[in-house]
Amino acid sequence: MAAHRKPKQQRTFGGSAGRTALTLALAGAATATAFDGSGHAEPRPTPEQLKAKADKLYQEAEEATEKYNGAKEAAGRARKAAEELRDEAARRTERLNASRNALGSIATAQYRAGGLDPAVQLALAADPDSYLAGAELVERAGARQAATVTGIQQQARELAQLRTEAGERLAELQAHQAELARHRTTVRRKLAAAEAVLAQLTADQRTAYAAQDGASGSRAARDAGRSGIPAAPVPAPNPRAAQAVAYAYGALGKPYVWGATGPSSYDCSGLTQAAWRSAGVSLPRTTYTQINAGRSVPRSQLAPGDLVFFYSGVSHVGLYIGAGQMIHAPRPGAPVRIAPIDQMPFAGATRVA
Repeated sequence: MAAHRKPKQQRTFGGSAGRTALTLALAGAATATAFDGSGHAEPRPTPEQLKAKADKLYQEAEEATEKYNGAKEAAGRARKAAEELRDEAARRTERLNASRNALGSIATAQYRAGGLDPAVQLALAADPDSYLAGAELVERAGARQAATVTGIQQQARELAQLRTEAGERLAELQAHQAELARHRTTVRRKLAAAEAVLAQLTADQRTAYAAQDGASGSRAARDAGRSGIPAAPVPAPNPRAAQAVAYAYGALGKPYVWGATGPSSYDCSGLTQAAWRSAGVSLPRTTYTQINAGRSVPRSQLAPGDLVFFYSGVSHVGLYIGAGQMIHAPRPGAPVRIAPIDQMPFAGATRVA
C-alpha cells in the first residue's frame, strides 16, 4: 500500500505570500552585504572641508550681522522720529486746547451781552459817540475772533498731519523691529551651525583653526605692549589716521561679539567705526555704508587708516595699517588681530580722511 502512495509535493508560495518571502530574502541579502563591509557609506568630511564649511557659515553670519546692524540703526532713527513727532503733537494739542478755551470764553461773553439789537443799543445810549467808538472796537474784536477761528482750524489740520506722520514712523519702526528679529535669528542659526561643524574636529584641529593667521597679531600686540606705542609698520599720512590706527592697536586681543561697537568687544564694522570715532570722525554703522563714507582708493595706493572691504557683498571690513596688513575683528572665537589683506577676497577700499 505504501508503495502506491503519491510522493509529497513541495509547497510553493504564490501571490502576496511569495512576494513577502522574496522581499525578506532580498532584505536579508542587503543586510548581509552591509555587515560584510561591501556597502557604501557617506565619506567623512576632511578637516579642510570642515574648516571651509565653517568659514562659509561665519561669512554668512557676518553678512546677516551687518544687515542686523543696519536694521538696528534704522529702527533707532524711526524711534527717535516717532518720539519727536509724538512730543510735538502733544505740545500742539495743548496749544490748540488753549485756543479753543479762549474762543469759548469770548463766545460765552458775547452770548451774555448780545440780547439787544445794535440799533436799539445806539438809540438808548446816553453818549452815542462813545457807543459808536465801542462798536468799532467790537467790530475789530470780531475780525480778530474770525482770525482766531481760522488759526484754530489750521492748528487742527497741522495736528492731524503730525499724528498721521507719527503713525507712519511707528509703522516703520515696527517693520524695522521685525527685520531686526529676522536677522538676529539668522545670525544665531549660522553661528550655531558653524559651531556644530567645528565640533567634528579634534581638539588640536580646533585650536589650529582658532589660531589661524593670529600669530602676527599676537606678536604685534606684544611689541606694542612693550613699547607703549602702536608698532605700525608704515607711518600714517595724517594725525587723524594715526589716531584711528593707534586705537585699533589698542583693541588687539579684545573679543569679537556680533553687534558690538566697543570698548570691550567689537564686530568688524563696530571696530572701524570706534577707531575713527576716536579720531573725531563719525562713520556710519555698517560695512555697506562705510564703503561710501570716503574717497575710493585703489589697492596699490593704500595708506594706514584706510578702510579695506572684502567679499562681493561687502560684508567684512578692516583697518589698513600698512605693509599689506590690517587690524580687524574676524569672527566669534577669534579676537581682534592683525591679518594680511589677501586673506579674503578684496572688494575695495575707502580713505576716510
